[in-house]
Amino acid sequence: EVQLVESGGGFVQAGGSLKLSCAASGFNVNDYAIGWFRQAPEEEREAVSCISNSNGSTYILDSVKGRFTMSTDNGKNIVYLQMNNLKPEDTAVYYCGAYAPPCKLYRESYYYTTFESWGHGTQVTVSS
Repeated sequence: EVQLVESGGGFVQAGGSLKLSCAASGFNVNDYAIGWFRQAPEEEREAVSCISNSNGSTYILDSVKGRFTMSTDNGKNIVYLQMNNLKPEDTAVYYCGAYAPPCKLYRESYYYTTFESWGHGTQVTVSS
């Protein structure tokens, strides 16, 4: 079964950090572009970041540059999103999704992507 499971969300004060995990089963994360997406209440779903180890493409949303970074643990087949200096506007449900590479390089990419697998999401809440 092809599956992605997110974890690591929680409640944090502004300026704090969280590390989200996207654990894959049934496929190798290095064969796909793995994207992190988020959706705040009454907002559209936006692409936050992407990594595609098969061709080296990456994407990061302008508003999180310098604060969020992605990494891959090949042995565990997990993709991480390290989030530092969190802001209240980062509050959202965060999802990871796998799609055919390369990474799509725009914020609205969720609406133009066919996903091989999609997680159930993890809530991130940042208080001011």
